[in-house]
Amino acid sequence: MLLALDAMGGDRAPQEPCRGAVRACESLPDLEVALVGDGKRLEPLLEEAPSSVRSRLHVVHTEEYITMEDSPSVSMRRKRNSSLRLALDMVRGKEAAGCVSAGNTGAIVAGGVLVLGRIAGIDRPGLGVPLLSLSRTSLLIDVGATVRCKPVNLVQFALMGSIYMRCLAGVPEPSVALLSNGEEDIKGDDVISEAREILKASSLNFVGYVEGKDVPVGKTDVVVCDGYTGNVLLKFGEGLGEGVFGLMKEEIRRSFLPKIGLAFMWPMLRQLHTRFDYEKQGGTPLLGVEGTVIKAHGRSKARAIDNALRVARQFVLQRGVETIREEVAKGGM
Repeated sequence: MLLALDAMGGDRAPQEPCRGAVRACESLPDLEVALVGDGKRLEPLLEEAPSSVRSRLHVVHTEEYITMEDSPSVSMRRKRNSSLRLALDMVRGKEAAGCVSAGNTGAIVAGGVLVLGRIAGIDRPGLGVPLLSLSRTSLLIDVGATVRCKPVNLVQFALMGSIYMRCLAGVPEPSVALLSNGEEDIKGDDVISEAREILKASSLNFVGYVEGKDVPVGKTDVVVCDGYTGNVLLKFGEGLGEGVFGLMKEEIRRSFLPKIGLAFMWPMLRQLHTRFDYEKQGGTPLLGVEGTVIKAHGRSKARAIDNALRVARQFVLQRGVETIREEVAKGGM
């Protein structure tokens, strides 16, 4: 399986994408990676890879790339030789089975729509992020693909999220909820209220509203919101986790007794950190486009890129795009 990797995307490009591609190919003998980017910068970073791995790493040269400050849709149209655009072109042309990028989220979404096109019946794509909670893995959708939503967009996110959890995650009857500012029906703005009424009349296992406090405890299988809210919620969770661990380290440095307690708690803390580590998740699929596109975190290091490539590989093997297309065509509502 050949996957296209935007080697110039992300805060730590191209070093970390190259290292991540090497790591993935070392443990996955059936994987090949096309690293799209500046060949003069990429080639030296791949020199130390074992020969059996190096033969499965292909450099697609381009000196053009999209920065985090670039306008998504404009850059996708004007920078036709950018690393991200060429990686998506490889997916459209069936040269690559999927695309992975840690770059500009807006450009990845715009590219998914402009280059690959939307699945019939889907107006806007959604980024779905699996979140480990106390009782289950919940899918939060959307987390940045569609910032301003109409009711139909939220309804379609609910449909795609339900399909993903049922067909790809193995949850028999996934419960679906809308994220709102309260559980009562009178809460929520006009967009959320209208989406609620449509979902109530649908065949989905809609359970109503959930609040922000319900997300970490896994109250439902699918949590639906607009991309702005979802992105803020996701980044807040990341910052909260880092902040708590930072405070713990500070308190441990200040006195002796916490150091003793840490010796007993350390295995549990490491397990907890691993459970909620975004690098372990690697990347999230852009649902609703005609191709496998995985968005990795902008700060991704080699381990996260490695895992993002694994997510892409698994999504292809599970026929993720085809499954969503087929289920939407059946009228899954």
